[in-house]
Amino acid sequence: MVNGISGMERNNRFTFSFYFLALQRVLGAPRLFFSELPVEMGFQKPFGFLLVSSLFYTAASLTHLHGRPWLGAAILLFNALAMPFITAGAGFMVMILTMGRQVTFERLFAVYAFSSGVVLLAAWIPLFVYVTEPWKWVLVGIGMIKGCGFKWTQAVMVIGLSVLIVVLFFWSLGPVIYRLKGGPA
Repeated sequence: MVNGISGMERNNRFTFSFYFLALQRVLGAPRLFFSELPVEMGFQKPFGFLLVSSLFYTAASLTHLHGRPWLGAAILLFNALAMPFITAGAGFMVMILTMGRQVTFERLFAVYAFSSGVVLLAAWIPLFVYVTEPWKWVLVGIGMIKGCGFKWTQAVMVIGLSVLIVVLFFWSLGPVIYRLKGGPA
């Protein structure tokens, strides 16, 4: 397809025209978008997409932050950028342990980055987490099926187990953080 993601730019440079085309395609036809992802996408375009969406999310979230808004903004930006890496890493680990190496980490990260980047545009609105979070995981599942060649049962398994691993990991950090803040031993 001439206007598709793979036909628009042959190099791996991120541009704003790529951002808006990718945004339009993920919102309008996610199955087609993920099925057209180039095999060797690299990190630059998915990370650039995620970065622009994360900056918008952080700027829009400043309307709700009180107290120390710059600290809050830094935390929100770090979280918006880090969580797709963390969840993609957990998903990659689950994929390798359960199915073997089906795709590269770059490709799986691209699925997570594009899915997260799209929902960040609405995630700053209070209470939209109940819409955006399930929507993100649906997009990740579509990306795994159409972009990585997983069966739907494999995609659900990878998503479910990786979310469980990430939740347990952050839950296990709770006592450590509490202790570092000066709580009793």
